[in-house]
Formats: sequence, structure tokens, C-alpha cells
Amino acid sequence: MNFSYWELKEWFSNIDYTIIGSGIVGLNCALQLKNKYPSAKIIIVEKGLLPQGASTKNAGFACFGSLSELLDDLESHSEQEVLNLVIKRWEGLQLLRKNLGDKAIDFQQHKGFELFNDDAFFTKCVAQKDKINQLLKPIFSSDVFTLSDNTFKFKNIHNTYVVNNFEGQIDTGKMMHHLLQKVQHLGIKIVNNISVESFNEKNTGVEVFTDKLSFQTQKLLIATNGFANKLLNEDIEPARAQVLITKPIKNLPIKGTFHLDKGYYYFRNINDRILFGGGRNLDFSKENTTEFGTTTLIQESLENILHTVILPEIPFEIAHRWSGIMGVGNQKKSIVKPISNNVFCGVRLGGMGVAIGSLVGKELADLV
Repeated sequence: MNFSYWELKEWFSNIDYTIIGSGIVGLNCALQLKNKYPSAKIIIVEKGLLPQGASTKNAGFACFGSLSELLDDLESHSEQEVLNLVIKRWEGLQLLRKNLGDKAIDFQQHKGFELFNDDAFFTKCVAQKDKINQLLKPIFSSDVFTLSDNTFKFKNIHNTYVVNNFEGQIDTGKMMHHLLQKVQHLGIKIVNNISVESFNEKNTGVEVFTDKLSFQTQKLLIATNGFANKLLNEDIEPARAQVLITKPIKNLPIKGTFHLDKGYYYFRNINDRILFGGGRNLDFSKENTTEFGTTTLIQESLENILHTVILPEIPFEIAHRWSGIMGVGNQKKSIVKPISNNVFCGVRLGGMGVAIGSLVGKELADLV
């Protein structure tokens, strides 16, 4: 590439900390590093025009797990591990709200609602409701999960919801805008459209090889989540999430965040529209990809549920479709650890980036 002396000197010389990924984790990591080391030179390198993976593409759920999701977690985690997961998610949400303020992220707490289309599964989950409420008492001091009638008049589901009384929603775009603004205000440089291909640790630091140039940094922090397996040999793989949003619907009565089919489907209200995503369980192998895009199978499933369950008597049109890339693995706990003396990672957010991204970023910076 045709870089000038000035460009190399100002952006790619004498770097103390390089962060790969300008998503929720990367930006919060940069903020914490700048707080700890005010005079440090910090750069963030980002492969996309905007934060590429899921940070600007998620549904904006300020959630920490539906009843069925937590019960599913108990199949492969101990009670203490599940409690620790919820603690991390709740603490992360509070840190996000503290760092940016509720107005800046348009935080609203309209509660979360889990819908069931299987009566037997509903009965099984509700039978464990009190157990989960008791498990979560140390965090919330009152019952997280209660029951509610079908007040939104959805069709073809069980006539009772499980309500999460502490769930909320945010505006993902506003959150990332204010995070970026805060980071840049502190003099932290963000370089977009540059993809890190590999790195090599030396006695003097780390050499970073990109598709544009190579440069030296004292410390390298990897915050690429769903794209991390390109750079790391860890238990993490990409998981694509497909989303659509309707055009505005006059007098839309639906308000809140909603989970269906063990959380594999999720929808919410936003600006008189329904934002609806999920369905990767229809084709796990094809959706374990870093390629953005949508598929007919999943998009038709989303539209069918809109017609038959969510908006059965309300005309609607689809305004836009997109996808994001999450990072998942065999365990729900995020991977935040040193890779070597000068390389560190904070990845595998498991679809809970809004909840834990701020905390994982802080923990990543604290490793240094």
C-alpha cells in the first residue's frame, strides 16, 4: 500500500496497545486501557466500514436469559456456573448503562416475554420456575420469572407467557455511536477497512500482519468474537443470526422483548416496527459461518411466524433484512485470558454481547 511517512508515523508507530475489533468489547477495552494508562498510544483496527460482527447488527435485547434458556444451560452447566453467567450478564448491563447513560442508549424496561408453542414444554419449564427464581434471588432479591395471560393476542401459542420482569431493550445504533464517540474523544485512533491476518510475538512486542501493511505493537488484544477462530485456537465458532424489520405499523400494540422456541427466535418493538430474528436452529451447519447474508429457508420461517403468530390480523411489509455474526462454543462462559506474554483475548460472547460486552472489554484490559 502507498502509505506516506506521515501516515506511518502518526498511526502505525510507537504503539503501546493494539485492539483487533471495534465492537462492544474492543471499544470498552480501549476505554479501560486509556483510564489506566492515560499517556498510552492505543489503536483499534477494524475489518469493516462499521463494527463488523454483531455489535451494530444485534436486536438490542438487554437480556440475561429466558426461563427455558437457563434451564437448558443447567443441562450442561452446574447451578453455580449458571448463576455466575447471570451475574456477569447483569453486571455487564449495569456497566453499559453507567458508562453511557440510559438516554444515550434509549434503554427501556418493558419486560421480556417467553412464548411457547408446545404445551408439554411449557408445563416442564413452569414446573422449574420457582427453582430458577430461588437460584437468582441473590442477584435480584425478588422473583425474576412470573406468569401472564396472552395480553398481546398472539395466535397459535400457549395462552400464558413466562414474564422476565427485569429484561429491557436498547437502541443498538445509538449505543455504538456513543461508544465510538467516547473512545475517539479520548484520542484513541480507530482504523477501519483493515483486516488482521496473523501476528508474530517477538522479544520487543508483537508484529501484526494485515491485508494493508505490517506494524509493531507492545501488546495485542483480540476482541473479534465470531471471527476469532481465524487468529486463535480456542473453543469458539461463528454463528450467523438473520434478522428482518417491518415497515412502520400504525397503532402497533406490541411492546417488550419476546423469546420463542428456547430463544432461537426473538422479536421486539422498535419505532412502531417489529424487529424479528433467529431461526439458525433450522440449519446449524450452514449458519456456522463468517459470511454475511440471508437464506430463503430462514427468512421464510421468520415471515411465516410473523403471519401466523405475531401479527396474524395486522397487515405488514418487510422493510429490510440483514445478518450478524456471533461467537459461540461448547460453554457459555466467555474466553478472557492471556494467549502469551503480550497477546490477550476477550471472545465467545454467546449471543449476549449487549449484556456482557462492556464487562468483557473491561476484564480484557485488566489482564494487561
